[in-house]
Amino acid sequence: MNKVSNNSGAQLWQKAKTIIPGGNQLLSKRAEMFLPDFWPAYYQKAKGCEIWDLDGNHYFDMSIMGIGTCVLGYAHPDINQSVIEAVEKGSMSSLNCHEEVALAEKLIELHPWAAKARFARTGGESCAIAVRIARSFTNKDKIAFCGYHGWHDWYLATNLNDDKNLDEQLLPGLDPAGVPNGLTGTVLPFKEGDIEGFREILKNNHGECAAVVMEVFRHSSPDLEFLKAIRALCDEHKITLIFDEISSGFRLNIGGSHLLWDIEPDICVLGKALGNGHPIGAIIGKSEVMDAAQSSFISSSYWSERVGFSAALKTIEVFEQQQVIQNVSATGRLIKQQLLYSAQQSDLKIDVIGIDSVLILVFSGNDPLVTKTVFTQEMLKRGFLASNVIYVSLAHTNEIVEQYIAAASEVFQLIKQGDQDNTLEQLLDGPVCHSGFSRLN
Repeated sequence: MNKVSNNSGAQLWQKAKTIIPGGNQLLSKRAEMFLPDFWPAYYQKAKGCEIWDLDGNHYFDMSIMGIGTCVLGYAHPDINQSVIEAVEKGSMSSLNCHEEVALAEKLIELHPWAAKARFARTGGESCAIAVRIARSFTNKDKIAFCGYHGWHDWYLATNLNDDKNLDEQLLPGLDPAGVPNGLTGTVLPFKEGDIEGFREILKNNHGECAAVVMEVFRHSSPDLEFLKAIRALCDEHKITLIFDEISSGFRLNIGGSHLLWDIEPDICVLGKALGNGHPIGAIIGKSEVMDAAQSSFISSSYWSERVGFSAALKTIEVFEQQQVIQNVSATGRLIKQQLLYSAQQSDLKIDVIGIDSVLILVFSGNDPLVTKTVFTQEMLKRGFLASNVIYVSLAHTNEIVEQYIAAASEVFQLIKQGDQDNTLEQLLDGPVCHSGFSRLN
């Protein structure tokens, strides 16, 4: 079992919450989402799927892998080299970097339906750009959406109508504080698979919808008939269809997953895995739609910085040369098979859902959050950053998987005993983890 010599990261996290509202810049990396009071919280080095915390303790990352950004693994040598060269040659100047054009050409080559591209640095702002372009193109205001699409006003405004509108989209409990009340009624949610709910939106909003923003899939295979029906209705009502593939892109194939099926959006947004840990977001689309960007002011200094473009070009190259999708998917299938077998051996009821490269452990029992927290706590003691989500990477070798499964088997037995004895919560060294957004301090 891994002996943690100290936990400077947990101490620093407590300090961070007193001087950084929310503690950090990303909800998904808050210590409270994993193991309140005991999560190491900060790293000094990350390589492959290994992380060293502030005290030099070593962990294998069998959790969010940079929240899905690093399919190739942390600090991939080819990506590092490309970024280092970009920095040494100058990552910013008064002229534009040529890699910007090269990346636009490459993404259009990968997505034959698209003709033009714009770029940003993060997923949320890329979605906001796509929405701005759609509103500019259609001269309409309202947005219908399905799924999770970031933090910007256009999205959170849906909770001005009903503060539970976003609860079933991914994150419950999101308060639209700070979002202008004037946006009330401009953002309209519908559920995945609910075509009648979407028809109702169209009926009640009398041709005022500028765009539909939706994920192609999140936790399971896409509902193709639903997607095709949405596409047909968007065509009929002259609505811009935006596929948010920030999370799903580069998981089932190179580029957007929609390429696997004969369904074309008007705009597709890519991010996360595109830069393998370096900030880059792409908004690609049909020529006449994307040209509407010129009718609006969409501009930012660091969208022209060189590193993101260089990293993305090299990332795509590695994907193409090393059969990344096939290898990562095979590893994910192995992890799922072994986890289910280990749980069965322990007589513990769990399920593993999600696509092959993004696995989600579904704990049953009276209090799944307690089970999840115990699992995270005990896996940490055994040298693994672990939660109920595993973003599989190229760096997850069979040897590392074997070690993870061996540790998980021990923890499953511990959890089963706690369930039987009704003593599971007594195994906790601290508070239960959070399940969604909540204010800290």
